Amino acid sequence: MTMQTGNGSWSTRARDIGLAALRGLALALVTLPGALLGFTLSLVSVSLLPVGIGAYTTPWVLTGVRAFADWRRVLAAEWCGVRIPSAYRPIPANANAWARTHAMLRDPATWRDLRWLQVDMTAGFVTALLSAVLVLYPLEGLAVAAGLWRPLAASGGYWYGFVRVADQSSAFAAGALGIALLALAPLAPRLLTLHFRLTRAVLGAGQGELAERVRVLTETRRDAVDTSAAELRRIERDLHDGAQARLVAMGMDLGTVEMLLDKDPAQAKRLLAQARQSSVDALTELRDLVRGIHPPVLAERGLGDAVRALALRMPVPTEVIVDLPVRADAPVESAAYFAVSEALTNAVKHSGADRIWIDLQHVKDGHVKDGRVKDGRVKEGAGVLRITVTDNGRGGAAIGAGSGLAGVERRLGTFDGVLAVSSPAGGPTMVTMEIPCV
Repeated sequence: MTMQTGNGSWSTRARDIGLAALRGLALALVTLPGALLGFTLSLVSVSLLPVGIGAYTTPWVLTGVRAFADWRRVLAAEWCGVRIPSAYRPIPANANAWARTHAMLRDPATWRDLRWLQVDMTAGFVTALLSAVLVLYPLEGLAVAAGLWRPLAASGGYWYGFVRVADQSSAFAAGALGIALLALAPLAPRLLTLHFRLTRAVLGAGQGELAERVRVLTETRRDAVDTSAAELRRIERDLHDGAQARLVAMGMDLGTVEMLLDKDPAQAKRLLAQARQSSVDALTELRDLVRGIHPPVLAERGLGDAVRALALRMPVPTEVIVDLPVRADAPVESAAYFAVSEALTNAVKHSGADRIWIDLQHVKDGHVKDGRVKDGRVKEGAGVLRITVTDNGRGGAAIGAGSGLAGVERRLGTFDGVLAVSSPAGGPTMVTMEIPCV
């Protein structure tokens, strides 16, 4: 039986310490050359802007720096549970080299990345290396005491710490020092966590992050207002051209019937039948209009059944999997329903797929990772409604490529939601949507 301690079993602690040492060593081997290379290339590329060359090299270099920083964000979350938000401003679609460079250099996150590279090649390197040294250096002392001292001493002497190893007795002293230093090994996981917290302090939230957050909220509010105004105009147009016109015609028919009732009963009956049909058509159009605003099945039975009903109307076989223990708020359900509807419309119109899968589930935390401005938009520990729409079509879908996904992204952005698209050439296409909700 493994002896238990207050912090868990010895074997678990030893594994965590060893894993932290190996991860720290790997980080140290990558941190210094990676940060030095990224910072140097960034300086050289920006300095070449006056001669024009930098306009073509800077976007590529800064994109690489962002990928390096995002990779560190992923490691921080997976290894130590340290969440580091990523809030890069979107680059204008189809922008030329100068526009891309200008947009990236105006982004405060770019300058945070460059500051972080300087910290990463100094304090970041030291903290990562120390987490490995605290474990590996004591093991070296034990190996010296076990006999490694012989080839080391034969090469002209060897110093282990402050002990000069020349014979077996001094090797034992080195081993004793290694045992003493081994008491510091449990600090290795904490040093690795300190490394990532230092990264978060530079890359994470601050005044610049707060300003970026305000900018994102301002954009989503403007999109929400524009979307609401467009929806109101659509409703007014549909009412004016549809139900209202039919009701006006029906009123005129009834007025004519009133005049013909005594003079021409047959004609009055025909007009009454026509008015009755107009009322049926007007009622149908009103129901369709209401369904477009908020489908009755969504209000009565929830998102899962509403999406199933939507799938039944698709010309392509569509499979729906629902894992929603409770209902979300009505505005969240409505946004999710119309987002799914748009994603299905895109799949039917553009993908050429012969099968579609929809997966709805509620998870504790969401982290869409596709290189866009996603991480950090969903608060740690918050409930997330995650929806995945997958088709086996030709692929090639992209946000902002005229497929309607940009509108979905704006709709989700109103609720602080996110959208990610994975659609390689040849397919399949996977559209993942996440909306924070309780």
